Amino acid sequence: MKTLRHLIYGEVINAVAFVTLGFLSLFCFFDFVEEVQSVGRHAATGYQLAHAVAYVALMIPSHLYELMPIAVLIGTIFVMARLAESSEYTILRTSGLDPWRALKTLLTLGFGFVLLTFAIGDYASPSADRTAQLLKARYTGYITVGQTGAWLKEKQLYSQFAVNVGELAPDGSLRGVRIFEFNNRGLLMSMSLAESASILKDDAWLLQRAQRTEFPAGGNSAIQIERAVLPQLRWPNQISAEMVSAALLKPERMSTIDLFQYIQHLQTNAQTAQRYEIEFWKKVFYPLSCLVMVVLALPFAYLHFRAGGIAAYVFGGVMAGISFFLLNNVFGYIGNLQNWQPWLTAALPGLIYSVLSLTAFGWLVLRR
Repeated sequence: MKTLRHLIYGEVINAVAFVTLGFLSLFCFFDFVEEVQSVGRHAATGYQLAHAVAYVALMIPSHLYELMPIAVLIGTIFVMARLAESSEYTILRTSGLDPWRALKTLLTLGFGFVLLTFAIGDYASPSADRTAQLLKARYTGYITVGQTGAWLKEKQLYSQFAVNVGELAPDGSLRGVRIFEFNNRGLLMSMSLAESASILKDDAWLLQRAQRTEFPAGGNSAIQIERAVLPQLRWPNQISAEMVSAALLKPERMSTIDLFQYIQHLQTNAQTAQRYEIEFWKKVFYPLSCLVMVVLALPFAYLHFRAGGIAAYVFGGVMAGISFFLLNNVFGYIGNLQNWQPWLTAALPGLIYSVLSLTAFGWLVLRR
């Protein structure tokens, strides 16, 4: 059995690597064509071809994370169908590879792909994507959201804060920072405006060239409004750099831990976290879809192929992989609009394909 496992593992890993390389080459080509156009538009600011190549390279982990389940499905289908076409799988069956043992073998291999996908999506992809966005922003402009930037809330013991960040600079600093402080009765206590701010490691922001305005407590007009211009102003808070990035960048590029912390922050400050909860559960369930894909591919080993018929089944695997990718994204939008349970929204595509794969396994494998 050890020899059989090594044979299947080697064939599947080589096929998955080949499919992944092919898809990545296609994605990188499209990204490079788009970045060549950006080089022409932003040549005056110093954005050169070398920067475009670096940006495309930094986007590879994000594409790899998205492609892993699809590549696992197509690669495994190709191997199973090829073994069936050449009658090699029939020999493996006569050597003691029964359906349950074959399923266990593929699930063990699929678990390895799950760990790889999780590592890429939780460690390599967020860091590389953030670096890519900051690199491009250095030459093409600051990262912002709409016309007003991003809004965040901070709730402390005796006051609440509404924070507006206009832009995220390429060096990671914040531009156009506005901080509004309210007391527990909802009355405005102070307002701080700063040209820029840096996030310190001790849970604080350091505002540069800050204009601070303090309003009379309780709305008493007899007390004069106080204004001050400070070269630097330290503001203690619990808003981390990852939380600001989440508000300005795509949440799907965050790690699982960062997403969880940001959700906790939003819920603590009575803000809606539906979108980020869906992304969190997608981060949890998406790597597990590799297990579903290997189960979906196993029945192809029990089909009878005519000469040249393998291409049609591989094409079917490509369509199934693309449909899973589309379904995963569509359910995310529908769940957010319909206010579905976040974990159910994220799990539904995997559950649907699990039912399909188990049905195919039961019908084509166990009943034959």
